[in-house]
Amino acid sequence: MNTAVTDAHDSHDEHHGPAKGIGRWLFSTSHKDIGTMYLIFSLTMFFVGGTMAMVIRSELAIPGLQFVHPEFFNQMTTMHALIMVFGAVMPAFVGLANWMIPLMIGAPDMALPRMNNWSFWILPIAFSILLSTLLMPGGAPAGGWTMYPPLVLQTGDSFPFLIFSVHLMGISSIMGAINIIVTVINMRAPDMSLLKMPMFVWTWLITAYLLIAVMPVLAGAVTMLLTDQFFGTSFFLAAGGGDPVMFQHIFWFFGHPEVYIMILPAFGVVSEVIPTFARKKLFGHDSMVYAASCIAFLSFIVWAHHMFTVGMPLTGQLFFMFATMLIAVPTGVKIFNWVATMWRGAMTFETPMLFSLAFIFLFTIGGFSGLALAIQPADVQYHDTYYVVAHFHYVLVPGSVFAIMAGAYYWLPKWTGHMYNETLGKVHFWASAIFVNITFFPMHFLGLAGMPRRIPDYSTQFSDFNTVASIGAIGFGLSQLLFVWVILTANKGAKATDRVWEGSHGLEWTVPSPAPYHTFDTPPQARIANEAFD
Repeated sequence: MNTAVTDAHDSHDEHHGPAKGIGRWLFSTSHKDIGTMYLIFSLTMFFVGGTMAMVIRSELAIPGLQFVHPEFFNQMTTMHALIMVFGAVMPAFVGLANWMIPLMIGAPDMALPRMNNWSFWILPIAFSILLSTLLMPGGAPAGGWTMYPPLVLQTGDSFPFLIFSVHLMGISSIMGAINIIVTVINMRAPDMSLLKMPMFVWTWLITAYLLIAVMPVLAGAVTMLLTDQFFGTSFFLAAGGGDPVMFQHIFWFFGHPEVYIMILPAFGVVSEVIPTFARKKLFGHDSMVYAASCIAFLSFIVWAHHMFTVGMPLTGQLFFMFATMLIAVPTGVKIFNWVATMWRGAMTFETPMLFSLAFIFLFTIGGFSGLALAIQPADVQYHDTYYVVAHFHYVLVPGSVFAIMAGAYYWLPKWTGHMYNETLGKVHFWASAIFVNITFFPMHFLGLAGMPRRIPDYSTQFSDFNTVASIGAIGFGLSQLLFVWVILTANKGAKATDRVWEGSHGLEWTVPSPAPYHTFDTPPQARIANEAFD
């Protein structure tokens, strides 16, 4: 009798597919569905944050106040940053992780599927709360995404909503990170040791530990802001014996590892794409793992390089200057490894490869300007100018965003079962690559000439480069409509093979395209998959 019940149960499972209608998305515990929702949410927030960037650049296109009041301009800069960091870049990488990590390690799903569903659905609520502040008396937060007191404590009715939404984002991130760690540690294919894991899995494992370490630090900092505002404490209020600079220390102890939370998964994506289109194994896989681990460790001891102008003791300035320069070493190791992987490879230049090559070249420019900012005497001049804006946008847009796009194009045929429009993808790449440089490269010169950041108006000496940057920003924004069109028409292309790309390698390319709703009912052998491709 028991055998019959088991057989019936197995038969049911074999034919069990996704639920129908909206219930599939509301209650789904499938890593593929949840990954898809993360990616759609991220793309939506990318356009919301991008619209705010258009407001900023339209106002700055020519001198004088054109379209918005200075207060609203400050709200736009604050909201743009919060939405792009927490709503666009981070959820996109979590979406890629949800989709690909189980496929890459031979797991049937994420280890904690119900928590996975919850960690996603917290995000739309958090960002609905954040965006609702635009309609509140006093408007949205206007104290910068860093939320420095005492300025942020002058926010109107929206202040507690800002704090609550940041808490929800942090809860979502911590739950996603726990899920990834448990999945990677416990659910790998039996013959996949840690050092045999793909680089994307490795970079996400390290990123997940970073998230668990620093998200509670941000939660503590914003909670202290909340109690200063409403409960009579004086953590950061000088009048009550507090120290506003202490907030900067706490925030940047979160904020600098956060930078690597947004770039380490990008390193992982590029480390998957380049070997595929160079048709070679990744050069120095183990050294890449150690370099990523070094970057993560060093990210905890460089936070005060954001604070060279607050009056730190000389010994503190020297320590943070040299520690920051040290991060260039493991980062350089990664860049040399990618170049060595391509050296004498049989390279082809499909869209994912183009985005990855642009990533290496332009991220390196961002890294060099970061080294310039690490030099304390020079940073006194660069600090809070458009040079800083140029630096972190070169790291985040041609860095994180281009890597996300490389990953999307790379894995899209595996998700949909069809090849996307390659010509349209390349047009999207070239438009993005050209306009991103037109937008952000002139900002280096604006900063060196002394233009402060976060200002809605400026003197005429800065007008030419600002006009160029604004034209570039509008072009870059419009270019992303091509990306949406590629995604919307992805089901109309030629049928994708299981392996998709000639040089692809790893377990995710052993399952059919599109990837079935359930994969790896029995644990696969990673060794057999690699031998087949070799």
